[in-house]
Amino acid sequence: MSVKEEELLTEKRGDGPPPEVVEEPSETKAKPEEGESFQALYEESLHEVQEGEVVHGRVIHVGPEFVTVDIGFKSEGQVPLREFYNKDGTLVASVGDSVDVFVERKESETGLMNLSKEKADKFKFWEEISRAWNEDQVIEGKIVSRIKGGLNVDIGVMAFLPGSQVDIRPIRNLEKLVGSTFKFKIIKLNRRRGNVVLSRRILLEKERESHRQKTLEILEEGQIVEGVVKNITDYGAFIDLGGIDGLMHITDISWGRINHPSEVLTLGSKIKVKVLQFDREHQRVSLGLKQTLPDPWEKITERFPVGARVKGKVTSITDYGAFIQLQEGVEGLVHVSEMSWTKRVKHPSKILSVGDEVEVMVLEVDPGQKRISLGLKQTTLNPWDSIAERYPVGTKIQGRIKNITDFGIFIGIDEGIDGLVHISDVSWIQRLKHPSEVFKKGQEVQAIVLNIDKENQRFSLGMKQIQKNPWDEVHHRFRIGQTIQGKVTNVTKFGAFVEIEPGIEGLVHISELSNQRVEKATEVTKVGDEVQAVVINVDPKKHKIGLSIKEVGRSQAQSSRKEPPPAYDDDTSDFGRMLKEGLDKRARESDNLREQ
Repeated sequence: MSVKEEELLTEKRGDGPPPEVVEEPSETKAKPEEGESFQALYEESLHEVQEGEVVHGRVIHVGPEFVTVDIGFKSEGQVPLREFYNKDGTLVASVGDSVDVFVERKESETGLMNLSKEKADKFKFWEEISRAWNEDQVIEGKIVSRIKGGLNVDIGVMAFLPGSQVDIRPIRNLEKLVGSTFKFKIIKLNRRRGNVVLSRRILLEKERESHRQKTLEILEEGQIVEGVVKNITDYGAFIDLGGIDGLMHITDISWGRINHPSEVLTLGSKIKVKVLQFDREHQRVSLGLKQTLPDPWEKITERFPVGARVKGKVTSITDYGAFIQLQEGVEGLVHVSEMSWTKRVKHPSKILSVGDEVEVMVLEVDPGQKRISLGLKQTTLNPWDSIAERYPVGTKIQGRIKNITDFGIFIGIDEGIDGLVHISDVSWIQRLKHPSEVFKKGQEVQAIVLNIDKENQRFSLGMKQIQKNPWDEVHHRFRIGQTIQGKVTNVTKFGAFVEIEPGIEGLVHISELSNQRVEKATEVTKVGDEVQAVVINVDPKKHKIGLSIKEVGRSQAQSSRKEPPPAYDDDTSDFGRMLKEGLDKRARESDNLREQ
């Protein structure tokens, strides 16, 4: 619209100063002929039109460029043909149609008036908008585009709808509203500048308040009501009941276990809920969705008796087990210990995955706590039931080492069953600090079945039992009083261990290390020393041999006394013999005193 056109519109609206009245020269005025009445002159004056005026006319001709309109003036007017095309490109002008037009110029170079249908339409729209503004009326419009800060709305003229006035709740994606038609309230109008600001939120708030009053009048605890999901949080959802919001906690959404309300609810969806609590004074409402459905835990023991095999779907996996949905709202737990007879399951995800369809056995049902214990392994045969028949005690087996620990080695026996060879059952004679000194993982070995404990699922094996126990005949090889020779292998605070043959050791107690009093065994011997000792005790059952080093001297002394005395040729020899006898006597007395 040009500045001149805007001024003309303003003048017509009465918002600006009144237009100047320009008087035509007197010579140009038509003089009434004789006999013409004053009434004719008055009626002629009524047909005078002014530039900037909206007048009513009739289409008398539709040309290729212009539409000719008769507005009852001395000359017709022309309207550009393009102004008679609607938005879909259809021509809406026909001879005889009534139309309102805006007078732009009273006479053009062609002698016809310049008229505009578009400006007349806008003028009418502004009249309607002004009336709606003044009378606080509702106006309808179509959202045509998204702009910065809000939306453009076509209400006949372009109006602005701020983002904060679109809805009661903030809308993140305003683009989805483009093309929608709504009703609005005008909250700001500047006709001179052509500015119109709209609000849809005001109408929604009024409507919401009206609904709120109606809802508060009829709402009661125990009612089943319909609402719209307004907001979803981690702990529940807010439901719009009609002007008032109610909170539905996550535990009241489903009889079954859910991780998030969005698994069941969708924003904007309509649902039926039950009023659990209603505080009329503070207008607080607690709602429940699951309470609108029968409790699936009623008569649960009849549907899922202990020992029954049932099918279900894995819904969740934790460190301690997996939850199986048996029906809508009913879940049971398969503990990690109930997943396999033989495998040591470190985590349930090694056996099951979310979404798996599985068969389980009902182990226990607690209706009060709404808990069902399930077993997965119970649906298969327990290999421990037949293991004793397949591997009786004394059976020689062969397998690979599956694992090595501080206390022994595990050998794979059957599918998922490992046998343990304790470190004490590895060798009769070899002392091991750790089994890894001799064995490696994956190594193939032989062992003897020693014991099978089905209840505790333990399979005991022995490797040394394959060989003959060298201690069985040790008392034949080592007799009490026999002097032997060996090497010190270990020195402790209570004595020293001496290896007398491969794998066979005897203990020299600290009191048997010397004729003299010994405080520390390390004072008289060390590892690696070659020593002689006398066998003083043999216990094959306990695998013990007692030795004495101090008895060696006494044994040798007794042996020498049994030999014939040597011949002495002179007094010197007699003196030596006497000296030796005296020393021996003194030694015996010393021994007797120590023994006492």
